[in-house]
Amino acid sequence: MRFIAVLRTAEAHGFPPPELAEGIAALGAEAARSGVLVDTAGLLPVATATRVGVTAGELTVTEGPFDDPAPLGAYAVYDVTTRDEVIDWTKRFMDLHRRTWPTWEGESEIRQIFGPES
Repeated sequence: MRFIAVLRTAEAHGFPPPELAEGIAALGAEAARSGVLVDTAGLLPVATATRVGVTAGELTVTEGPFDDPAPLGAYAVYDVTTRDEVIDWTKRFMDLHRRTWPTWEGESEIRQIFGPES
C-alpha cells in the first residue's frame, strides 16, 4: 500500500534549525534503508506556486502567492504494508519538529494513493 504524507505549515517560520534538518536526514535514511520510503522533498514557498483549476467549465490559471493559512511545505511517499506503519513514520517526523523547533506548528495529512502500483 502506498501513502503520501503531506506537511502543512505556515511559511512565516523561516528555515528549520540545523538539528531538525539533521534529524530529518537521519530519519529519511532509516526509512529508505528499511525500504518503505519511495520519495520525499521540500516544496518551494507558495509565492512560487501556480494553480490550474476549472471554474464554471473554464480552465483557470492563477499565480501565487495564495492566502492559505497552512500551505504545503513538503511531502513523503511511503510503500508500507499497513496504515499504522505510515502513521508511525509520520509521527516520528512530526516529533522531530516538536523536539527541535519548539515554536513551530504544523500538521501532516496522510492519504492513501490508489493506482496501478498501490
